[in-house]
Amino acid sequence: MWNVNDSRKRDISDSYPIVDTLQWFPLDRRTVITTFRRPLFGTSCITFPIDGKRISTSTQDKNISGWVVPKGALPEKLVLTSKTLAINAKPITVEPSPILDFPSGTIFTNRSKVEFDDTLLNDIDPKYPFHVGSQLKHTMLQGAQRYSEPLEASKMILAILTSAHGVEIRKLREKYINSSKVEAAIRKSIDIQLCTTPLRLLNTTTGRLCDRGAQISAFRSSAEYSELLFSIVAHPDLPLERIADAVATYFRYIMLSHRWGENEPLLHDIQDKVVYELKKVGGLMKLQSFCELAHHAGYHWAWVDTCCIDQSNNVELQKSLNSTFAWYQHSALTIVYLADVPPSAKPGALARSEWNTRGWTVPEFLASQAIRFYQQDWTLYLDDHPKNHKESVEIMGELEDATGIDARALVAFQPGMRDAREKLQWASMRVTTVPEDIAYSLFGIFGIQLPILYGENAQNALGRLLQEIVARSGDITALDWIGQPSEFNSCLPADITSYAAPPCVLPYLSEDEIQIAVSSLRDTVVVDQALKLYTLLEILHLPCISFHVTEVRRKPGPAQETSFTFAVKADGLDDMLITTEEKLIQFSRFRPTRQTFLLVLPWDRRLLELPDFADDAESLGDWPQTESPLDESVGDLSREEELADSESYSQALRLIVRLGQPFSAFLMAQQRGGEYKRIASDHDIIAQVKDVASIHSMMDIRTLEIL
Repeated sequence: MWNVNDSRKRDISDSYPIVDTLQWFPLDRRTVITTFRRPLFGTSCITFPIDGKRISTSTQDKNISGWVVPKGALPEKLVLTSKTLAINAKPITVEPSPILDFPSGTIFTNRSKVEFDDTLLNDIDPKYPFHVGSQLKHTMLQGAQRYSEPLEASKMILAILTSAHGVEIRKLREKYINSSKVEAAIRKSIDIQLCTTPLRLLNTTTGRLCDRGAQISAFRSSAEYSELLFSIVAHPDLPLERIADAVATYFRYIMLSHRWGENEPLLHDIQDKVVYELKKVGGLMKLQSFCELAHHAGYHWAWVDTCCIDQSNNVELQKSLNSTFAWYQHSALTIVYLADVPPSAKPGALARSEWNTRGWTVPEFLASQAIRFYQQDWTLYLDDHPKNHKESVEIMGELEDATGIDARALVAFQPGMRDAREKLQWASMRVTTVPEDIAYSLFGIFGIQLPILYGENAQNALGRLLQEIVARSGDITALDWIGQPSEFNSCLPADITSYAAPPCVLPYLSEDEIQIAVSSLRDTVVVDQALKLYTLLEILHLPCISFHVTEVRRKPGPAQETSFTFAVKADGLDDMLITTEEKLIQFSRFRPTRQTFLLVLPWDRRLLELPDFADDAESLGDWPQTESPLDESVGDLSREEELADSESYSQALRLIVRLGQPFSAFLMAQQRGGEYKRIASDHDIIAQVKDVASIHSMMDIRTLEIL
């Protein structure tokens, strides 16, 4: 009998007596394995490094983790035999050695590089039951990182236990799991993980480009896969999320965000080749440095837009460009390479980098959760060493000043239709090598997937994007621009630069001003007319409020001028001047024209002041519980109806007050087919209603078909 003491120097045998004498088995000249049994706890296997630095167990026994070997229990010299071990003279701390560290989910094993002797596997005392001896073999093989053999042994154990009988055997059988179920659980986790992973990735260890099949094959042949498989076999009750975490850890990948240079390697340049063995010139040197950096950082996989997409395959190109934002969003890290920022650069170099002028770098940066900036020589920008430069106040401040993007959006951006005009302004001064890419690069920012049609021209690409934004969100701020109209649709700009100017800022009414205006309208606007206007606007989806133009006269100007100024009058609006490059037909009430001109206010549902249920939702569970009386009187109902009518009337009057404020108008000219075309102006057309009280009778509410 050998007594083991815990860290409090109390004889553990008092509470947990050891039934069987410890059996010792030399693994090599530095490591020994032993097994013992205790009531209620079963058999335990412990690995004792002879150098006295660590002891590990094959169980999750928390008690063992505090044990030490009594000082002076062993002689100074070690005597190894095939069956026994003379005891060490030094105290040894006993620690558990699970394959999965449960708090963090990180896989680790006792990776001692031992000289393993296969004959030791057969040198186990035959008095131990079969499964005890097998458990000991598992521990020995695990220490030697030979996972396939214990897995095969587990299959054999399961086969033997399946045909055996007895209560104890049945309980033991429940501790083992069928290997096919193990592999199925792992494969399910792999499939889920690869849903948000690029189609092709560079293996940073081998330097080879891998498709999905090759990525899975690499995992199945890796030590991580063997360890995971072994862990599940050894611990059938391992939570599924731990399996998912292990798979996710292996398949983590990092992305590169950069400015394309000359001689960038494409897919065919590296296909079936080892990247590290290629000649270090041009873009290949950048690719090799990126892969090496990723490998040294512990990532198995890396992605670069130049060579990880088959640009000759339209189907793959379509899927890749529509998925790029999501790939950056789900990446473990994005590396930004600033080729034009020299080593030891001063603050401000990032803002001046050409990387800050490119179209695709906007979504790449916004989508990424973690990002690091590297200079020309692959050292960190400003020698700033956090794991994520989005946590650097100095770098984010510099980027905010350079891009005009609010720091909060830079750090925690969420894609979607909200604030469409602002997002278009972010991209307004960016450039792309391929004209259509200025629109395609914004698909992910707005959460939109549309066909990629290279060759359609930039106006069509931008037009399709803007049309989708307005149609899906009802946000008409995308129609607020100054410049040339698009051939795709005259209500849309021909170029993204039309959004560079800040949006038109109209006068803002305070709540007090609205209430004063509403009070003044109560005696002049009939209730029925106000409610009719409110109801009509509430049910229409995308109406336009139009004012009929009654006169257009050209103002005198230089003979060679390229822009023309016209004096324009419209029913219910103050007179105004409009400047445009188009020559308009001149007419008046006394000299009318058959062509119809309208000044239009595109409808914005926000004028109705309806609640935003998406942003202002309240939990029903938080509402106070009230009781309704069963005997409400008719008088009470009548008062409630009067109150509701009064509230509706107030809402209608508030709408009229808002419609009476200056607004940014579109000048529309009717075409031969009855459709309308927007006449672009060099400046915002600001219109003002003459008489707010009679606005309901002056405006025409309609839906226009616009070319």
